[in-house]
Amino acid sequence: MAKDGQGPDDPKGLIADAYRIDGIDKAECRSIFLDWALSLSGDTGPAIERLLVGRGDHPMTEVLREGLGEPVRTGRRGGRAARIER
Repeated sequence: MAKDGQGPDDPKGLIADAYRIDGIDKAECRSIFLDWALSLSGDTGPAIERLLVGRGDHPMTEVLREGLGEPVRTGRRGGRAARIER
């Protein structure tokens, strides 16, 4: 992928645009990241790794690195046994 344009890892150019926005904060980068992640199908990990190549200090870089982490599992989310009183 071109560092400053669209490619297979950033088909809408969302990540590239985030890097071009002056004064963008981490919250705005998270919103862009979510839109980007929902536009891809499958595992985003390899795409994130490719998008990080050559990127310096930027809020989007932090968000992309966080995107490589494992999702936090909060435990059991319910089911029949949780709804029935004992």
